[in-house]
Amino acid sequence: MKAATIMREPSAFLPVTMSLIALATLFVAFVTSGLVRETDEGTAAHIWQLLMGGQVPIVAYFAIKWLPQAPRQALYVLALQVGLALAAMAPVYLLHL
Repeated sequence: MKAATIMREPSAFLPVTMSLIALATLFVAFVTSGLVRETDEGTAAHIWQLLMGGQVPIVAYFAIKWLPQAPRQALYVLALQVGLALAAMAPVYLLHL
């Protein structure tokens, strides 16, 4: 079994898609309003939080299901999922948003 085959599973591609949407949300918020610190978090921050938090149970399900069946391929997909999640978290951390 190839990693590309596993990537067709919803539990594999949903976290990747959610991380990319979270990163796009940060980009759109930056382009439209700039880096403005607000007393109350804006809509973009809430969307980002929901997308990033919603990935946790999906990634856990993926790991529980696929690590025993295809460990090497599952580790590649998990590395992709974690890498994209870190890429979506990096601007928040680096820009103190």
